[in-house]
Amino acid sequence: MQIKRIALGGIIMTVIMFSGCSTTVQNLAIGEEKTLETGKTEQESVTEKDINMNEKESFNAESNINDVIHDSAFDNYGRLIFPVDMEIEDNLKLKDVSSILPWYSEVNNDKTVEIVNYMKNQAMNGEQIFYPIYSEEEMQADADKKDTGLFFFRGNAGAKTTIINAGGGFVYVAGIHDSFPHALELSKKGYNAFALIYRPGAQTACEDLARAIAFLHENAEKLQIDMTDYSLWGGSAGARMAAWLGSYGTAYFGEKEYPAPAAVIMQYTGLSQVTGMEPPTYACVGTSDGIASYRSMENYISQIQQNGPNTKIEVFKGLSHGFGLGEGTVAEGWIDRAISFWEDNMNALDKR
Repeated sequence: MQIKRIALGGIIMTVIMFSGCSTTVQNLAIGEEKTLETGKTEQESVTEKDINMNEKESFNAESNINDVIHDSAFDNYGRLIFPVDMEIEDNLKLKDVSSILPWYSEVNNDKTVEIVNYMKNQAMNGEQIFYPIYSEEEMQADADKKDTGLFFFRGNAGAKTTIINAGGGFVYVAGIHDSFPHALELSKKGYNAFALIYRPGAQTACEDLARAIAFLHENAEKLQIDMTDYSLWGGSAGARMAAWLGSYGTAYFGEKEYPAPAAVIMQYTGLSQVTGMEPPTYACVGTSDGIASYRSMENYISQIQQNGPNTKIEVFKGLSHGFGLGEGTVAEGWIDRAISFWEDNMNALDKR
């Protein structure tokens, strides 16, 4: 396994992954807003074979990751299901996905298989599951923007919305473990969940999240989603993104100003800087996390609480960094409590 591209180099990794110091983020205009590309204007007929994939056509733990990436159901976005910044060997199987997810623990192979089969079924049933957030012109001008977009895990039409940001140390995007499983669980509860694939690097990642927020607000009616009281979720580096956008707002990162989220849900990050503009914030972390100290997270949440917003933190004994949903561990069920925290803070007054 090799890392093909390191976004900010060794310095940013030292700062982001192993210190409690804050990272300075600069404002950079993104450019013109993008309108929704809906794709097909008429739903094509779906064959019985498309709807009911048999076991031979479904993925399993022995399926090669590259076979998933290149499956015809995913058009040209299959490569974004797995980290595009990691070297994926030809014989690497779904059961081995943890080998391309540095710094992560408790990777659940059954959940990985469930996710890729869910995605394939949705795509074969005619659902659009991936949305670019930049225009063709913007992607032509900056090729890295081709590696961005939103995977849509549909809930109920008109239901509330959340955006989930995987971590990866701002070196890669660990969506298959750190955002897709969360999005799938939220969709099962009826919420519309979007998992963001962003450009590694603290600055560009926040620009991409700001664009994603703008994109969803602009296209809420077409997507049949409700962006009032939306929430931002993230783990590790993705938690920093959620916190920064929740605190600084979209205008700081080049978009026009959109409403702040009703809640930020954070997992395992060493972020320490508090702006005083934080929305209600839930956090969880393990006591054996060697990257994001649970004591730093406790201090961070305590500072937010002193400024007035609702807060909640859960500390799980013995868990290390990047436990995701934490299924089969002492953290199992945390996502239900995080959802309840978000729900409790819906319809709150503007935090700004």
